[in-house]
Amino acid sequence: MGGTKTGLTAQMTARLTARLTGRLTGRAGAVAVLAPAAVMLGLGLWGLDRGTMWRDEGATFQVARRSVPEIVRMLGTVDVVHGLYYLLMHAVLAVRADEQTLRLPSVAAAACTAALVGALGCRLARPRVGLWAGLLYAATPFVSHYAQEGRSYALVAAGAALATWLLVRAVEHGGRAWWWTGYGAVVAVTALLHEFAVLLLAAHGLTLLVSRVSWRVLRGWLCAAVAACAVLAPLVLLSRRQSEQVSWIRTPRYEQAKALLYAFAGPRDLVLVGVLLLSAVAVLAPLPRTGPLRLNAVALPLALVPPVLLYAASQEQPLFLDRYLLFCLAGVPLLAAAGAERLLEPLARRRAVTAAGALAVAAAFVWQLPLQERERLPGSRGDEPARVAAAVGRLARPGDAVLFLPHYERRTALFYPRDFTGLYDLTLKRSAAASGTLFGEDVDAAELRARLARLSARDRVWVVWDTNTVGTPWFRGQRAESAKTGALDELYRERSTTYVRGGAVSLYVRR
Repeated sequence: MGGTKTGLTAQMTARLTARLTGRLTGRAGAVAVLAPAAVMLGLGLWGLDRGTMWRDEGATFQVARRSVPEIVRMLGTVDVVHGLYYLLMHAVLAVRADEQTLRLPSVAAAACTAALVGALGCRLARPRVGLWAGLLYAATPFVSHYAQEGRSYALVAAGAALATWLLVRAVEHGGRAWWWTGYGAVVAVTALLHEFAVLLLAAHGLTLLVSRVSWRVLRGWLCAAVAACAVLAPLVLLSRRQSEQVSWIRTPRYEQAKALLYAFAGPRDLVLVGVLLLSAVAVLAPLPRTGPLRLNAVALPLALVPPVLLYAASQEQPLFLDRYLLFCLAGVPLLAAAGAERLLEPLARRRAVTAAGALAVAAAFVWQLPLQERERLPGSRGDEPARVAAAVGRLARPGDAVLFLPHYERRTALFYPRDFTGLYDLTLKRSAAASGTLFGEDVDAAELRARLARLSARDRVWVVWDTNTVGTPWFRGQRAESAKTGALDELYRERSTTYVRGGAVSLYVRR
């Protein structure tokens, strides 16, 4: 009986692999899809518990644990672009609410993306190209960074890879409606997870134009693209009302473009040069066509068009961030693998060639291993709210008061409420969930003075503050925040301060 089940499982795996790769090559096709997925899964699970969430992850964690009506209410004022992701994570965290569970969907999505990159390489070239491309994608530190983050970017990358695979399949089948329906649905959901993923349509449109596909195929794609944009349109209109959320982003210049290049193809110089040289070979000496679409026609627009469009648009309305473009990174390893295949064509029949390419990717991974290890450190995202909360929990006692500077530092208490049990929030007017905001509503300076005056001479006030903003010109320009510090300084003085990465906890006592 066990042997029968094993045989059925093997047959199902073979059929799925054949459907993904389009190459009935048995073990080679399966390895090209499953090996990158397994490697990415292992890298994603390695060091998954960093011991702290950073501020964006914490936003996911505290919002997703609210009720669905509370989430929907909040989206009317803030973070509507992440609405679908928050609702998805609401279901995930209902099973188990901890930091590892928060990141598991991103790990799974990254593994799926690596598998789809391998499948694309198989369909557009051959299994060996798919294997190398999938492994290179999995070995990229930038991918690992977002594979271990409780935000939507890894899921968006998986959706973009699946949409690209469906595009290839739709063209192979002469533009049948079934394939375009699936393609349009995947693009729509992916763009709802993050609206900039709609730039994927521009890359795919260019792919079809340079490939000179039939009018039937082009018409099917246009219908699917229009339908996806129609689904996205309400989100775009709503998100424009919340554009102040991204007002901190600066106009991109050469430095931002260079950083994106290093993230996609490096970041170590030796790896960057190797990937760029192989990609140049793929562009200048493309592999023979194995179907209606060339690998270059798919991979090059995918890697270039969305970043170029977002960079150009950001000269007027700055929105250029590397994480917004993770979904188009898959084009780079596909090009590099195609270039390697072109260079090694004289040795194509030797089995050792496949292993040599995989070893080259492994060498690149080892060369960049310190960067991979750094991604898994507690402070790799710039702040450590868990250490700030632990300091409060260790130093404060029940009945003490707490004040957050700026007001968004209340996120520390929202991320790790246990450490703030029994403390009196001096400035809280309405909770985050009740007010439909991320961090809650504060009282004005007059009410804060009244609350401070009501404290006894023995009461202590703990100030949790962001060392990156307090004291800066931006902070001094915030009238509400300056009023809070003024009210505190009238009656209290600082006695001691405990610093951690990105934050501090100060004890204030009555003057």
